[in-house]
Amino acid sequence: MSPLNLHHLRLFRAVAREGTIVRAAQRLNLSQSALSTQIKALESVLGHDLFERRGRGLHLTEAGRIALDHADAIFRTAEDLTGTLRETALPRRALRVGALATLSRNFQMQFLRPLVGRSDVEIVLRSGSQGELLRALETLTLDVVLTNLPPARDSSSPWLIHDVAAQPVSLIGTPARVGRVRRPVRDLIADHPLILPTLDTALRAGFDALTSRLGVSPKIAAEADDMAMLRLLAREDAGLAVIPPIVVQDELSSGLLVEAAQLDGVKETFLAVTLARRFPNPLLSVVLAP
Repeated sequence: MSPLNLHHLRLFRAVAREGTIVRAAQRLNLSQSALSTQIKALESVLGHDLFERRGRGLHLTEAGRIALDHADAIFRTAEDLTGTLRETALPRRALRVGALATLSRNFQMQFLRPLVGRSDVEIVLRSGSQGELLRALETLTLDVVLTNLPPARDSSSPWLIHDVAAQPVSLIGTPARVGRVRRPVRDLIADHPLILPTLDTALRAGFDALTSRLGVSPKIAAEADDMAMLRLLAREDAGLAVIPPIVVQDELSSGLLVEAAQLDGVKETFLAVTLARRFPNPLLSVVLAP
């Protein structure tokens, strides 16, 4: 097997950043043909195509994304070596995580906890809408997307959907509102204004099914699609919040909020979405372990 040429790897890195052979050749002061030849030589050594052409631009293949990750680590380590002469400068592997903007931060920390504090790992977090995060996952900009909304999936869909956690859901309120006497769920729903997730959420669908079974019509004080906003509204005593206790675990521990009742049959399911990849990020096996 031919040895890896670091000069070729540096040229590949430049093309990946510029997106075209033309721009990279101009920046490197090389002819386009010479640059193309050296990229092909690197592909021959690695045994995989690193780019695919879409329109006028070049896009990384999955192998190209892996190669770029390693190239960044190689040259970052070289820079550390020449800059500090420290023998402890080791390459770090990155896990790129996208999370739905409205998702519980406490759940996100629970998911990432096996990697937090590891000196060989860099966690890159990005939040956004479901659509933009899934597009980033498909282009290999992200390794995993955390969500509570199952993406549409059929035989042609590229997603792998992992059930990470199924959290119970409760009615949560201030101590003054809840009181000291435990009351039936039906009475709590009938007597108190409620802070609810919005209609387009799976959690709201489960709650609406519960109220239908109980034969009670809730009085809605507020609706929000953001778990953080549900938590804040509960703290302001706007009503009883329909929310997983994990979202308000700090407030429950301190006594600022209390659990009035658990809602039987209503759960919040947290999902991790990945792609079926030939070269999966090995850190995924750590955070997705049962």
